Amino acid sequence: MITFVTIPKPFTGYIDTIQRNAISSWLRIDPGVRVLLAGDEAGVAEAAAALGVKHLPDLPRNGYGTPLLDAAFRLAEENAGANLVCFVNADILMPPSLGTAARTVSARSDRFLVIGECWNARVDDLLDPDSIDWAELLRHARRRGADALDYFLFTAGIFGELPPFAIGRTVWDNWLVWRARDEGGMVVDATAVVRPVHQDHSYAHVGSLAKVRVSPEADENRQLAGGGRSRLYSRLDATHRLTRRGLSPNPLAYAHAGETARRGWAKLGYMTGLRRE
Repeated sequence: MITFVTIPKPFTGYIDTIQRNAISSWLRIDPGVRVLLAGDEAGVAEAAAALGVKHLPDLPRNGYGTPLLDAAFRLAEENAGANLVCFVNADILMPPSLGTAARTVSARSDRFLVIGECWNARVDDLLDPDSIDWAELLRHARRRGADALDYFLFTAGIFGELPPFAIGRTVWDNWLVWRARDEGGMVVDATAVVRPVHQDHSYAHVGSLAKVRVSPEADENRQLAGGGRSRLYSRLDATHRLTRRGLSPNPLAYAHAGETARRGWAKLGYMTGLRRE
């Protein structure tokens, strides 16, 4: 059984729609799934009651009002109904294949982290969670990038003690991949099997992504992550890959080769003008 944990934004306007879509999709992944909504933003308590999920209002934050990673994960593990936790952004539609992936990896290891790339798509209306047309959603979607991680399916305790990263302020997601590997866990890239959809939205609540990356909180996160890039991993640095044939070792896992190669190609693209974003 999976316990999903998320920190929603206020349930207003378009964000209300996509967050309800996301949470409803998680509830359909497996019988017995639990969902925890953390934080006291506007409308969270009411949405939790309407969707039949648990609300955890007392979420520690930093001086900027941003939730802290260590506190959020501690809440998640303390309130999980099972050993398997999925920390996921509240705008992510998760497909039923996540349940299959969880069972496959659990059969091989009792200490693991599953990650994967998401696809970006515009979803304008409330969806019927029992009849989501995943093929149609993905038809015009685009990948978010190997280092843009939106969900973390993990066995409780795999990360050990966590630093007080500001959630949503860069690098903490990539650092988690490094930490799971450093702690000896199996890290699985499930991109080939699990295709979640990030419902497109603006970033007006933080100004813009560009502003987030140069904010004081982002600087603090980078220092907590070691100050450089050596501990910032992407899905390409997973120890294993999950395909429809099962689990297999990832040949790019050695010596941070996967993410190093990705950054090299990205840099070349910017230098030649072939890549602009």
